[in-house]
Amino acid sequence: MSKPEPPKGDRIAKILSRAGVASRREAERMIAAGRIAVNGATIDSPALNVTDSDTITVDGAPIKAPEPPRLWLFHKPTGLVSTDSDEKGRETIYSALPEDMPRVMSIGRLDLNSEGLLLLTNDGGVKRKLELPSTGWLRRYRARVNGRPTDTMLEPLRKGLTVEGEQFQPMTVTLDRQQGANAWLTIGLREGKNREIRRALGDIGLTVNRLIRISYGPFQLGELKLGAVEEVRRRILRDQLGLDKDDPDKKPKRATRKRPSRPRPTHQGKGRRSDG
Repeated sequence: MSKPEPPKGDRIAKILSRAGVASRREAERMIAAGRIAVNGATIDSPALNVTDSDTITVDGAPIKAPEPPRLWLFHKPTGLVSTDSDEKGRETIYSALPEDMPRVMSIGRLDLNSEGLLLLTNDGGVKRKLELPSTGWLRRYRARVNGRPTDTMLEPLRKGLTVEGEQFQPMTVTLDRQQGANAWLTIGLREGKNREIRRALGDIGLTVNRLIRISYGPFQLGELKLGAVEEVRRRILRDQLGLDKDDPDKKPKRATRKRPSRPRPTHQGKGRRSDG
């Protein structure tokens, strides 16, 4: 007996996400609220595949054609949370992004007091792909800690340790220099558990007083200024992610940067769930 053919098209929530309407989860809530219609009929379940021949409307207005996947580098300052909204009313990264940015989602998170490289994308598929543990991309950080760490002291991090019943995978740790009462470390990890670096260092008696993500896989913070946003060239997306193969050399627009309202840190060191 032959197997039935898979349904054509993509799930409605995926299409809404790619069109920049909402995240998949939010799109499912919009469907449940009766705000989405396909070919003139309101739907009440996200278990529906649609194709280019279908007409989709949100609150009666047709959705825009989906943009190709795009990726941006953002130099996140401290004092911003990496979520769409915050129950405590704290400022989010989205209030610091340029006004001409399209709707984007963060790939992973950096906690309130962490800074450095945060990847942003307009595509839910790219977000999920880069957050999957199986991707295994190394994330590198510069950490300033209070104390005088030694290689022997740092060895548990290299072997992997358990903190409050949670297992952390081995990290790469380099002691860069001692600077008065503080020391600078370079740390690499391949998973993004909540406040992983701060918790791991705290477990061996070190307090982190500054944490900067300097790379996420092949993407580097480099000389990107605090609060600045830069789009990754589509050729690089093709090479690194296999995306946008039809138009690899088109130059992306450079977003207009909005200056952050907080003072720039006086020292950045050498040089993204919440990894810090």
